[in-house]
Amino acid sequence: QVQPVESGGGLVQPGGSLRLSCAASGISSIYAMGWYRQAPGKERELVATIRNDGLTNYADSVKGRFTISRDEVSHTVYLQMNSLKPEDTAVYYCYVPTWGKGLGNPYWGQGTQVTVSS
Repeated sequence: QVQPVESGGGLVQPGGSLRLSCAASGISSIYAMGWYRQAPGKERELVATIRNDGLTNYADSVKGRFTISRDEVSHTVYLQMNSLKPEDTAVYYCYVPTWGKGLGNPYWGQGTQVTVSS
């Protein structure tokens, strides 16, 4: 089964940085790519997305600290996370909506853990 593959999670101290990557090889008709996250006991929430036309969208909680970017050739999306806070701790999921499956039925990655702690 085709699935986006994430990498780059880990443990970082408050104020530190991490860069997440997600490769969507084998997925066609991509509309956008992005990231959601889910903290323990909380619902999954949007972090950032980037459409094919380059339009980006960020959660208010990460604006000014996180930057999403995309490599069209390799179908890879990146999330540069700076000034990390303990409240950023969560499992981060790659999100890939496509025209083929319908925008309401996106591909999801398996998730990568980000822990911000001293």
